[in-house]
Amino acid sequence: MSDVVFDWVIPGLKSFIVIFMVLNLAAMLLWIERKGSALIQNRIGANRASVLGILPFNLGFINTLIADPMKLFTKEEFVPDGADKFVHSIAPFLALLPAVVTMVAVPFGDSVELFGRTIELQAVRLDVGVLFISALVSMGVYGVVLAGWSSNNRWALLGSIRGSAQMISYELAMGVALVSMILFYGTLDMQAMVRAQGGLFLGFLPNWGIFYQPVAFIVIFVAGIAESKRVPFDLPECESELIAGYFTEYSGGKQASFMLSDFAESVMVAGLVTTMFFGGWQVPYLSKAGLELPGMTTALAMPALAITLMQVGAFMTKVLFFCWLQILIRWTVPRFRYDQLMNLGWKGMVPIAFANLILTALLILLLEKPA
Repeated sequence: MSDVVFDWVIPGLKSFIVIFMVLNLAAMLLWIERKGSALIQNRIGANRASVLGILPFNLGFINTLIADPMKLFTKEEFVPDGADKFVHSIAPFLALLPAVVTMVAVPFGDSVELFGRTIELQAVRLDVGVLFISALVSMGVYGVVLAGWSSNNRWALLGSIRGSAQMISYELAMGVALVSMILFYGTLDMQAMVRAQGGLFLGFLPNWGIFYQPVAFIVIFVAGIAESKRVPFDLPECESELIAGYFTEYSGGKQASFMLSDFAESVMVAGLVTTMFFGGWQVPYLSKAGLELPGMTTALAMPALAITLMQVGAFMTKVLFFCWLQILIRWTVPRFRYDQLMNLGWKGMVPIAFANLILTALLILLLEKPA
């Protein structure tokens, strides 16, 4: 096949698949949150809309994925008097775009052979993937700040100020923890990080990063939840104090973009911790040769396509688990006070992240020192 196909068509197709997956998973998380919170609170949840009453049961799919979006996107989009109309219009997309595009650097499978070419199951192969993700995560704050500032509303402005302070504070802890992972793996390439987690730890456990860097996992996961601005870190938009925070003056599709960005950020956090700490697409005891259980002298051969599908399925399962875990935390843990939130970031997360970085560097230095 021509170089054009491999250089442009296939990378474009992979990017489309990843972005499509993130957007649809973000929409599905809204349904999981609505019905999941109903189960937690012992209530029915969304169940009013249905398809002509044909189904004998109602799980709220029509409400969440069809009726409510139709209602939201057909609402009038207004811009308040005195607002900066241009900035007000682009702010929702500045919040959504970084969260969606981040996942293009996350590998969702191993390499496959196609027409004599090796194709990485990763939308964009970057040698500096971790740096790319850190940069995009930092970009998300612009949408929050500009939305509050452009709305000409004191409550929206206060929400954007809270959001910027919160996101910058927890980005520091996350960045330091990411440096620990870069030191540990010795690379910025996320595909290389996943491949380094192949094999076994102690002869029977998966060789995943969580067994080597549990502190970094906690810091990145907690900081990631704070970056998504969801309970217990929803101070920028807490309705009991600020109406809806930085997007108080938004409606229709623009409001939907802000809501979708929160779930897209949850998907991003799930993809990041899955890749760095839980083997990414790695399946325990499965390699390119087939299934290799402890004690087996030879691998149980499997078709290459079956191995690839199992790896992609394993990655998706892990991402879904951490998305579900974030929703469970959101409906279980109460909201912090603002002073508690900032103290946790600056007096708790940042010192722990730096201590873990120093300890990681010392251990690597000692282990690599020649006898």
